[in-house]
Amino acid sequence: MRGPLPASRAVALVARREFRAQVVKKSFVISNVIVLLVIAGGIVAFAVFGGSGDDRPAVGVAGPPALAAAVTAAGDRLGLPVDVRPVGSADAGRDAVLAGDLDVAVVPTADGAVAIVTEEVPGPVRAVLDAALQQQARDTALTGLGVDPAELDRSTAPAVLTVDAADPPDPEAGQRTALSFVALFLLFGQILGFGTYVAMGVVEEKSSRVVELLLSTIKPLHLLWGKIVGIGAVGLLQLALYGVVGLTAGLATGVLTLTATAVGVFASVLGWFVLGFAFYSVLYAAAGSMVSRQEDINTTTGPLMLSLFLLYGAAFYYVSSPDDTLVTVLSWIPPFSAILMPLRIADGSATVVQIVATVLLMLAAVAALAWASARIYHRSVLRIGAAVPWREALGRSR
Repeated sequence: MRGPLPASRAVALVARREFRAQVVKKSFVISNVIVLLVIAGGIVAFAVFGGSGDDRPAVGVAGPPALAAAVTAAGDRLGLPVDVRPVGSADAGRDAVLAGDLDVAVVPTADGAVAIVTEEVPGPVRAVLDAALQQQARDTALTGLGVDPAELDRSTAPAVLTVDAADPPDPEAGQRTALSFVALFLLFGQILGFGTYVAMGVVEEKSSRVVELLLSTIKPLHLLWGKIVGIGAVGLLQLALYGVVGLTAGLATGVLTLTATAVGVFASVLGWFVLGFAFYSVLYAAAGSMVSRQEDINTTTGPLMLSLFLLYGAAFYYVSSPDDTLVTVLSWIPPFSAILMPLRIADGSATVVQIVATVLLMLAAVAALAWASARIYHRSVLRIGAAVPWREALGRSR
């Protein structure tokens, strides 16, 4: 009679079986193809319709080209670029404004210009037009005095104001925030979804008595970890596909410009998914072993889902208040670190020491939970009938 399988081979066999059982399903393949198309299509659509439009105010200028050039130069000088378009006459400019093709139509007069608008001249546009008219009046006066305005400009050293900000704004803050939200949604969805798969798989094997056959050749701990590794590998593969497609589409379309930051966040999401999934999957496996019917699974997995939503709430609070001391402290505590540390990595507030320390704490927590959950699983997985309450299961695991 053959003895029990070695630990590594037993875990590998179960993991391979679980992995194949998931990835060969038509529903899994079709749903993931649809999600990948939605990710790529959504990013491309945002780049085409939302992120690459020309939002410069359209200013029509009638009269000599010198005024149009002055308006363009004034906009560039003030950091308020405008889209200057020539119009043939005041009437043509008025028609274009009424049709919505122009924001403002400028018609020169003897003492300046007239701005034709539907209601009022926007503040930034008014500043550009005032500067352009003042520059044109100056050039006219200098020319009348026999001074070449262009020569004067070349011989006059420009005065430059240098800004020394004590707390300068982060130009990458917008993309970092977007990456944080993406990391949050992906981690929460993957940990919750594949943790539930672990529990449902345990219940399915238990209710069909397949687990009794498996345990005749495989130790309970090896069966537990094989299931976790196999299903976790599916979740990691799915997460990697989402990330690769999203990053490729984002960088190719210019929606993402922080290449190093985006890749770093992606890598941290993959790493923290492994830790977060390991933390919760052992608990979900133990919870699944405590019931014999799929309809009873919510009675034991309810506390786990509640804790995940608490993590979700803490993560949202961190995004809105990243400097809050409470969420910074929580980011050190498992399992909060599985959600909060990727967000801190995304916004650049986590140091290497903090990342390494929280990883070690998370590994220690996973090891402790794996030991306790394995004992619950070992004692409960062959128990058929009513659901085993958490209190009783924990008592039996001592």
